[in-house]
Amino acid sequence: DQRDILHRLRQAAFETESENNLNHERRRSLCAKEFKKLGFSNNSNPGQDLVRTPPGLLALDTMYYFASGYPDAYSRFVLENSSREDKHECPFARSSIQLTLILCEILRIGESPSETGSNYHPIFFSQDQLLEELFCVCIQLLNKTWKEMRATQEDFDKVMQVVKEQITRTLSSKPTSLELFKNKVNALNYSEILKLRQTERLHQEETLAPPVLELKERLKPELLELIRQQRLNRLCQGTMFRKISSRRRQDKLWYCRLSPNHKMLHYGDVDEEAENPAIETLQEKIPVADIKGLLTGKDCPHMKENKGKQTKEVLDLAFSITYDVEEYSLNFIAPSRTDFCLWTDGLSVLLGRDMSSESMRSELEILLSMEIKLRLLDLENVPIPDSAPAIPKPPSNYNFCYEFNQTEQ
Repeated sequence: DQRDILHRLRQAAFETESENNLNHERRRSLCAKEFKKLGFSNNSNPGQDLVRTPPGLLALDTMYYFASGYPDAYSRFVLENSSREDKHECPFARSSIQLTLILCEILRIGESPSETGSNYHPIFFSQDQLLEELFCVCIQLLNKTWKEMRATQEDFDKVMQVVKEQITRTLSSKPTSLELFKNKVNALNYSEILKLRQTERLHQEETLAPPVLELKERLKPELLELIRQQRLNRLCQGTMFRKISSRRRQDKLWYCRLSPNHKMLHYGDVDEEAENPAIETLQEKIPVADIKGLLTGKDCPHMKENKGKQTKEVLDLAFSITYDVEEYSLNFIAPSRTDFCLWTDGLSVLLGRDMSSESMRSELEILLSMEIKLRLLDLENVPIPDSAPAIPKPPSNYNFCYEFNQTEQ
């Protein structure tokens, strides 16, 4: 019977009509090849894959229930994976056996009833053949998760862990019907699982505890000052900028840097070969005290002049400083987004404004995370309370104090 079911599974997937015309050897070879495509490890005798218990022959029952109850979904699963590269295909038989085992573990199938057990799944009372129906939903979920993870054969165990988590989390919300379970488990995709894991890890590391959040706020000013200093140091090193002209071949290079005392911006044209030219070689200068404002993107004068001709890429890298009177400005096109962030932050610091670039936010988050982890090293495995302990009342008298004088030494 089991051999017949295995062959029915194979025939439903591949529909080999001319099989009977083949001699014994050729037929055997074809069967082995198709069992391999189905995902059996032992393709010459697939029954050997079902020896492990649990799930044993229960896995064969669930596979056959899926193939006969949902023939289109079954054919789609097998054919879709047969057409992928060998390492990227999701093995149906191996996945089904492992999935059946996972369902047995979650639903405690094969274990004797526990008198103290408190798990109650209302979904059991909505369906006659719940295990088989759950399997049919979950095997399709497994294929979906496999694609979302862009998994290879080496990632098999990782995919199974994610699928187990998807099923466990969905069942813990106590769905009352199979349809509800199906909707919830499919909504809980791989990216959602990653977000949940991240949040739980942060809670576990106590980084979301109120005292830790308070510590973060106290550390912020010190770390922001560190970033400010780095930005000013970077401006003192200077950057090579390219002049944008209507004729690309006439593009020239110019260099701009901040004086070490942060009082002057020096700039001037340079040759292609020049690297970090000295301040003395830069002919022009602007006193920082005369800088009135910082403009970015399409607000810059050199972007307004060539309106409609600039690409989004250039707009994202453009910034200008205005000085003396509004019509005078120094216009920049940063070589990269990183340089744009460094210069706009540095100029904001010189103007006494807050830094606002995405680069600053990212660096602040990294520095805060590292600093918090260092501070909490000594508190490993010590629970952090949400609120500070109450300060005890002062004693009624201080007679226990001892007056120490120097002569007693």
